[in-house]
Amino acid sequence: MRSLRSELPGVRTEKVGTLESRLTRVSSEVFAQDVWGRTPLLTREASDFRDLFSAAAVDELVSRRGLRTPFLRVAKDGATLPESAFTAPAGVGATAADQLDDTALWRAFADGASLVLQALHRTWEPMTDMVSTLTEELGHPVQANAYVTPPQSRGFDAHYDVHDVFVLQVEGSKRWIIHEPVLPDPLRDQPWTDHRKAVADAAAENKAHLNTVLNPGDVLYLPRGWLHSAQARNDVSIHVTLGVHVWTRHALAEQLTRAALAALRDDATARRSLPLGADRLDAELDHIRTRLLAAVVEIDARPLYHRARRSQGRPASLGPLAQLAALQNLVPTSPMRLRGALESRWEGRRLVTRVGWLDFTESEVPLVSQLLDGHHRTAGDLGIALAKRLLRAGVLVPADR
Repeated sequence: MRSLRSELPGVRTEKVGTLESRLTRVSSEVFAQDVWGRTPLLTREASDFRDLFSAAAVDELVSRRGLRTPFLRVAKDGATLPESAFTAPAGVGATAADQLDDTALWRAFADGASLVLQALHRTWEPMTDMVSTLTEELGHPVQANAYVTPPQSRGFDAHYDVHDVFVLQVEGSKRWIIHEPVLPDPLRDQPWTDHRKAVADAAAENKAHLNTVLNPGDVLYLPRGWLHSAQARNDVSIHVTLGVHVWTRHALAEQLTRAALAALRDDATARRSLPLGADRLDAELDHIRTRLLAAVVEIDARPLYHRARRSQGRPASLGPLAQLAALQNLVPTSPMRLRGALESRWEGRRLVTRVGWLDFTESEVPLVSQLLDGHHRTAGDLGIALAKRLLRAGVLVPADR
């Protein structure tokens, strides 16, 4: 696999993001041009990930957090165990039947099963921050799963994902075997199970593109569609997969088509009934094709696209009690900042976010825009009334001094 480490020498003046500093060790520009969506990239000793996750974190999540399905899957030898095999009610006051049973999980793990902690960005705060930052950098939604595999065991057969992944080896080691795609750039509704035989044949018969062992600190990037399988070596392997649910040209086409169809609802000729019989169908198809193409050309699908993007993620966490205290104790010197991961966007004087929209006066727009640029402001800078309004809406949160 070719190296992408050689870049022009010189002093870097721009801010180095998470992608470069923790995952790839190449600039975001080089990654975007030479790697993104094109080819795997293996980065040795990219970072120490023990601040993000660990064996102790696994034990805490499984035994003390009261997790329920689907926050965990269990797999062994390529098959997923039924939820009933590792869940049970938790006793008086916590009788939900789908809570994780740590005893059952221990027995399954000791018997060679892998634990998959799903949506880790919703249950483990360090991963929440990591995923939020990476989502903002990439412009595509990101999720995090953790895979905990006993020695000499594997969880899944060769398969491909319909999203790009960054594999972060946290503890232990794991051998990864990578093959080229049988279906390049699969969409979200084109899973590997639709091509099960082709995947199995390619993994069995084709030469591996990459056959390597990941050790703690290593990172492997795989574009969607690349076949992969992995097996732990002589110790417990813990790795975190950051799944990037990429937006595609096909997704843009879907948004454009929906917007055009919505516009045709206001076209009186498009609402007319088809004539009786089938003899004039060709003429009708020609007419509606012309109107549809015109609508596609005229329509601005960007608002629909951005709305769909906002719906794909959640804003940064907000504590109701801390928010109420900030509102009650607000004074002109109270530091304020924009809540993270809001996917904020101006539409005229309307600010559209993941928590709703707000309209502002012409004089308020510059003040709010400064917050959107990442600047911290005091309540006095904004004006107490505006600061209160933004706090109540969950758009503004108190900032550390």
